[in-house]
Amino acid sequence: MKSPAARPTWVTGAVGAVVLAVAAALLVAVGPRGAGAAPADTASGHRWITDRQGRALVLRGLSTASSTKGAPDGMPWIEEKDVARERRELGTNFVRFLLQWRKVEPSPGTYDRTYLRQVAERVRWYGKRGHHVLLDMHQDLYGPRVGGNGAPAWATGTDGLTSAPTDPWELGYVEPGTVRAFDRFWGTVEGDGRDLRKHYVGALREVARHFAADDAVIGYDLMNEPWGGSVQGPAFESGPLARLYQDAIDAIRTVDRDHWLFVEPSAIGSNWGFATGLPRLDDPRGDGDAARIAYAPHLYPLPMDLGGGYTGSTKAQVDRSLRAWRDQTEKTARRLGAPVVIGEFGLDVGLPGAMEYVEKVQRMADDMGAGFAYWSNDPGTWAPWDAKLRPTRLLPVLDRPAPLAVAGDPVAYRWDAKRKALTVSWRGTEGVRGGTEVRLPARHFPRGGRAQGGEAASWDPKSRILTLTSGPGTHSVRITPHA
Repeated sequence: MKSPAARPTWVTGAVGAVVLAVAAALLVAVGPRGAGAAPADTASGHRWITDRQGRALVLRGLSTASSTKGAPDGMPWIEEKDVARERRELGTNFVRFLLQWRKVEPSPGTYDRTYLRQVAERVRWYGKRGHHVLLDMHQDLYGPRVGGNGAPAWATGTDGLTSAPTDPWELGYVEPGTVRAFDRFWGTVEGDGRDLRKHYVGALREVARHFAADDAVIGYDLMNEPWGGSVQGPAFESGPLARLYQDAIDAIRTVDRDHWLFVEPSAIGSNWGFATGLPRLDDPRGDGDAARIAYAPHLYPLPMDLGGGYTGSTKAQVDRSLRAWRDQTEKTARRLGAPVVIGEFGLDVGLPGAMEYVEKVQRMADDMGAGFAYWSNDPGTWAPWDAKLRPTRLLPVLDRPAPLAVAGDPVAYRWDAKRKALTVSWRGTEGVRGGTEVRLPARHFPRGGRAQGGEAASWDPKSRILTLTSGPGTHSVRITPHA
């Protein structure tokens, strides 16, 4: 779990031991299934998020931005020139744009359309440059009244219990006032009488109503890193969380039939590679390929979540976490019948082995056919640029060749940095319009690329996109730099 502020808090010594103890206690609460004992799932195979032309999308981008959390207007730090720089320097085609419930619904049943218009302006900045925008209803530690962000004060019921600042910030989740605020939201304690979940669903529906006709928006992330308060593990995920998700899906579909709906598991445990009890959800659009529900878990292996680098004995622990995370993520995606987007992953770029770790996660995402939104674009120690907007050593690691849209069903794609070769294989399908688009960064392909495989290719040096024309059948292309 990333810090709720732009700057992370690292955990060492005695504090780290406390966090480990809390984590262990939480995982005990999750039980055997949460410890990775979920039954094998034999549901249907891999799915892809597709564009309006029917092409499979390989979503690669950043979360924007942690700065929204404390901003009075709820807006990120960016200006349009920053969006242009991101596209130019990283070639991203995806952004996970943070929203705040406190801004969508500042008082019960009243929606701030000025705020939504300000969001829409920034969505246009991204849309003009070909980005697909995921609108993320974000929270950490519930809301500002208990030291976090997300929920409005009027929707924060603590029954007089308090929440003190904690170090590290994650311990705030077990502060009495924060636990009670979540319990009031989920309706797992008696009293109050207000249906806060109904208000939350109404806010999501209002967001969807505003953006239903916006082609730049690809979908809505229904809740960032859900937390169950005093109810944890499968009891939370298959109970209150699943009910909220289903209510939100049903409500959104009354105003928006087409955009994708992204769901996350509980952050504790699943971020580290443990199983989730999230059940299959129903989309009123229909079953199978008609449904547009995507799975968006986060990835923060516990040894690194506690501030460790990707080196020494920690490296082996992280590798085990990555294997477990992939296994559980793919099982859950099959159960949900959903494509996968890694909603967040990231770390301090100055940690030992950080760049090796980022590259390893990108290769894993390639192998899984998963998109990702790196955390985050806020200038600083986790970002591709520092406080003065100068590139950090992360930028060239994220700026790597990759397909952006594939005209059919992707079979495999892989960037071989040593041989400077990108291979892309796919099965062309009837009804798909447009070509397979591949971005070739100038640092690796200064004069563009040469495609070997028989497909016709056209090169746009400004966007640095090579478009491959193909039809039905199996295709495999190897792209190397032009001499």
